[in-house]
Amino acid sequence: MIKILLVDDEKDILDFLSYNLKKHGYEVLTASNGSAALKIAQLERPDIILLDIMMPIMDGIETCRHIRADPRLKDILIAFLTARDEDRTQIEALDVGGDDFITKPIKPQVLLSRIQALLRRRKTEEPMMLKIADLEINRETVLVKRGEEVIELPRKEFELLWLLVSKPGKVFTREEIYTKIWGHDVIVGDRTMDVHIRKLREKLGQDYIKTLKGVGYKFDF
Repeated sequence: MIKILLVDDEKDILDFLSYNLKKHGYEVLTASNGSAALKIAQLERPDIILLDIMMPIMDGIETCRHIRADPRLKDILIAFLTARDEDRTQIEALDVGGDDFITKPIKPQVLLSRIQALLRRRKTEEPMMLKIADLEINRETVLVKRGEEVIELPRKEFELLWLLVSKPGKVFTREEIYTKIWGHDVIVGDRTMDVHIRKLREKLGQDYIKTLKGVGYKFDF
């Protein structure tokens, strides 16, 4: 499920947009200022942040600047959502790392379309190679390298590793992993995932993949 963090200091806007986003299947988190939004982003790692500009404590521009400075949050899509439509504000918002600029008031259907456009853009820009810790993971060749050592993985093990390293530190629940790796239509038992995790640890080492008992797994180093 796509996770959206909605940040605005007006409760009516939070309630209205939250209702419409949830109705269309999104998981929605909310914050009323930039400081709170930053803490939630670090904890929850949302896919998209819809970020108002004019807010107390920490405005949207400063919040975006902090998010873009954190390597753990670099892949989050950020769309500024504001009533201000001056050219200077738009330029400033995009210069600090915003992916889109949406002027309020906005109809829910239009907002949903813009969100879908952002998600399509992220999908087309997904990298073919990731370098993390001492590993080099190539999605095109389905190979993992540690220095000169080549580690060959079966397809499902590779897909599971790629999912975990795509968001280092994020805890993927067992349900998320089942859905993303095996899909809704394939029935697999808990033992299947456990075996894949065990084999990955045998091949990569025990330190990368952490278990959160009763929740799921994360890649950390």
